Amino acid sequence: MDSSIKTRITEIMAQEGLPNLCAAVFLAHYKKLLNNEQSVIRENLLRSASRVDNLEQLPDNSKTGLSVLGKTVSIKLNGGLGTGMGLEKAKSLLPAKNGLRFLDIIIRQILSQRHKIGCDLPLVFMNSFSTEQDTLAVLNDYPELQDGQKNIPLTFIQNKVPKILADSLEPAEWPADPAKTWCPPGHGDIYTALQTTGILQQLLDAGIRYAFISNSDNLGADIDLSVLGHFAEQDVSFMMEVADRTAADKKGGHLAETRDGQLILREVAQCHVEDEAFFQDINRYKYFNTNNLWLRLDRLQELLEKSNGIVDLPLIQNVKTVDPRDADSPKVIQLETAMGSAISCFGDSLALRIPKSRFAPIKTTGELLGLWSNAFILDQDYLIKISPDRKNGFIVISLDAKYYKKIDDLKARFPHGPPNLLDCQQLTIIGDVLFEANVTISGDVTISNQTSQQHVITKDTVIEQSIQFT
Repeated sequence: MDSSIKTRITEIMAQEGLPNLCAAVFLAHYKKLLNNEQSVIRENLLRSASRVDNLEQLPDNSKTGLSVLGKTVSIKLNGGLGTGMGLEKAKSLLPAKNGLRFLDIIIRQILSQRHKIGCDLPLVFMNSFSTEQDTLAVLNDYPELQDGQKNIPLTFIQNKVPKILADSLEPAEWPADPAKTWCPPGHGDIYTALQTTGILQQLLDAGIRYAFISNSDNLGADIDLSVLGHFAEQDVSFMMEVADRTAADKKGGHLAETRDGQLILREVAQCHVEDEAFFQDINRYKYFNTNNLWLRLDRLQELLEKSNGIVDLPLIQNVKTVDPRDADSPKVIQLETAMGSAISCFGDSLALRIPKSRFAPIKTTGELLGLWSNAFILDQDYLIKISPDRKNGFIVISLDAKYYKKIDDLKARFPHGPPNLLDCQQLTIIGDVLFEANVTISGDVTISNQTSQQHVITKDTVIEQSIQFT
């Protein structure tokens, strides 16, 4: 590594007020970039994951979970903006259910559990620089949250790192807007940020040993006492909740096992071109990471002490433009890591297969529409559940991105809220379609408008089969 570039990176990160450890971690990743380390994992080194328990086949471990709940924290990853849906604020500020935002529901889940069980249960959000103020404004509406925090802060901020020019591999400069030369380092930064913010030590000092980490857009990810109990009884350092891969997931990352039995994640970027057929075999590699992770904080601290504070995670290179809204601005490489990759850093790590109810992230407006609809309910403990009156399981909704990708476009085409989807199994909408009040859709339906004009589904319409407008 060129010493002048190393010095420059260290200086600009120090000028931004970033901790020395953050710079050390980034330089370790930058060195991998310079060495062209692709982290490719060949097929002959892997086998199907065998150390996977099935939650639905395990005995109820709630009693054990209850006994260690006072040593547990819920950490929510809350750094994402809803830019994909046309928002400029924290994604968790999106309306979710019954007039409540994602943040409101997460907070009320914790408050409900505290009240129901009578325990202190800290809730902590890992925010980005972009979401911290939005989140704090909502948290101010819930002063009672502090009662169960054990003096642990409600938020901490993940670090930021320099974007690297794709051609010269030097730190990017953009005088028009210097802020755009920085980017988040992926949620793998949680292991660094827990240290640099002091939160890890505060948690340990408060007697917290078990951490449940999940995404704020996944309202199914609550602290289930039986899952917590299973994690505690296994006495392992790291446990990942996984779900079944389907044909739709075959190009995504999967859980695997090395020949010596170590659980590992392999992402598509780590797959050699000659191994693609194996990578996409969902019968061989059955599970994907839900990003619901359980972590023993005391064991994490031991790992960090042995590794000078750096968790050695595979590098992810995201190529973008320095200004995301200017396609002609210079290409840059964003160096990121994923927190689930730490499964390979603990020799005793386990995986737990979970039902769909614990993994229902909202990534698209189609999924959001389903959540808004009567296909789901919000129960008295603020848990999202499939309506008991529904017979079709999880609903699948696909909306034409041209007309429904942004939240404002979605609301404009459903001005009276979602249709009645209680008996709808799958809904696909192609083209520009507006729905008036009290529309009911049942079964597996595709609504296709091939014309250049918006089509209106009038109020009180009942749709039980696919229709096409030409």
